[in-house]
Amino acid sequence: MTTLSAPTTLAGDTITVFLRELRPVLRNPFSVIFTMVQPLFFLALFAPLLPGDSSLQWFVPGIVVMSCLFGTSATGSNLLFEMQTGSHERMLVSPLRRSALIVGRALKEIVPMVAQAILLVLVTIPFGFTLNPLGAVLGLLVLSVFCVGLGSLSYTLALASKNSEWMFWGVQQTLIFPLLLLAGMMLPLEGGPAWLLTMSRFNPLTYVVDAERALFNGQIVEPVVGYGLISAGAVAAVGLLVGTRAIRRA
Repeated sequence: MTTLSAPTTLAGDTITVFLRELRPVLRNPFSVIFTMVQPLFFLALFAPLLPGDSSLQWFVPGIVVMSCLFGTSATGSNLLFEMQTGSHERMLVSPLRRSALIVGRALKEIVPMVAQAILLVLVTIPFGFTLNPLGAVLGLLVLSVFCVGLGSLSYTLALASKNSEWMFWGVQQTLIFPLLLLAGMMLPLEGGPAWLLTMSRFNPLTYVVDAERALFNGQIVEPVVGYGLISAGAVAAVGLLVGTRAIRRA
């Protein structure tokens, strides 16, 4: 007589995938530190060029978002590697729900993002950065929502690229730096030409960066915080929707 296994829930499947994806990060925490190398270089080279004694208060939140952008946008390469080795196909034939495969992966991106943000803040405090604890926690929550969406889009790009690794990295590298520069992470855009300011307003990352700067500096009740939360939520909704559809077609 055969025994039927109890049906699983979406939440249970999502937690299973989340823990599976988190395990390599916990085994090799150096990978979290490695992704911080580039943001730290930008911090060391650009921060001294900014005028004013409070330049770190403006620059550090942008670098935190940059670290999230660099790390999370590249995570689709892990899925690309799994597809090339055949382990992803084994996940597809498992009883796990297809939507949980993308949601669990996306939620995992929150953990390294928070770890990187904490390390970046700890590095800059001795040099004069003043941290508002409540604002920083709220800022990380907003950034977590954004990470879920960005991670989902990165995995979707990996599914579209399949065995063409060059396509994944080509699209990722082509998009990441315009998004970064148009969000005003490293240099203020206020004095830029009108066309540049117009393009920045269509960049959802702009509103996330503005919200992080306000929150990290303790300006919690500000309109820019609401705009940043809406933008992060929109990216998360689009990312999860597109990613779920892509994983179901895989």
